[in-house]
Amino acid sequence: MPFLDLGDVTLHYLDEGAPDGPPLVLAHALGTGTMLWDNIMPLLPAGVRVVRYDARGHGRSSCPPAPYTMGALIRDAERLMDHLGLRDAMFVGLSIGGMVAQGLAVKRPDLVRALVLSNTGAKIGTPEIWADRIATARQPGGMEELARASCERWFPHAYVRAGHHLPWYEHLRAHDPEGYAGCAAAISGTDFYTPTSGLRIPALGIAGSEDGSTPPDLVRETVDLIPGSQFRLLRGTGHVPPIDAPQDYAACLGGFIDATGHLRTAPGDNPP
Repeated sequence: MPFLDLGDVTLHYLDEGAPDGPPLVLAHALGTGTMLWDNIMPLLPAGVRVVRYDARGHGRSSCPPAPYTMGALIRDAERLMDHLGLRDAMFVGLSIGGMVAQGLAVKRPDLVRALVLSNTGAKIGTPEIWADRIATARQPGGMEELARASCERWFPHAYVRAGHHLPWYEHLRAHDPEGYAGCAAAISGTDFYTPTSGLRIPALGIAGSEDGSTPPDLVRETVDLIPGSQFRLLRGTGHVPPIDAPQDYAACLGGFIDATGHLRTAPGDNPP
């Protein structure tokens, strides 16, 4: 199981697919981890190199004391990609992962040739909302309360009624409060409207019609900051479509990989 010790944090990551293929980097949502992508992995196009990792405070990565900054989360992704020798990647970020994607593309254009901004925004929520969630996380039973509320916002109503959300409820309930609070603080302090508007790379926004955390209008507004971007609305899915709509989600990614020529582009080539 690969780990990267960066001194201030140890990151757990998975490096799968074609070792010499064009890289596809996957950055997950708050309170999840590499397992967020499990359902889509068998559905991705053959020939890509897929790197997914647990953000600090999540999964098998270490959990430094909160709060974290968005700059630290971006630097984690940057250092991991440098360590693995990844260049000209398609970076797929969901929710907080989408904020990392925006910041990394601005900071290191050599690392990111195309963006997928999934169920995310240039700014998500308000400082007051995140302060309340951080306070709740630190209370006895607070993660259980946050898990219940998150599942109601994340998943389609029918999905919850059928009980399909329960494994994720249990995962969120057991999440380290420090890691949750740390990343929540990073989201709270982030507003990427200006830097994201300066990007000039291929970009795809993906939204779920039943997403109660980052509604479709927010995703569209964010991806529209990038000239020439595309937008896809997945009907009947929520905040984490790789879980509840993996076929549709993988089809979106596969279509964008094909449209950008990512599989045909050698490292160092310019995007179309």
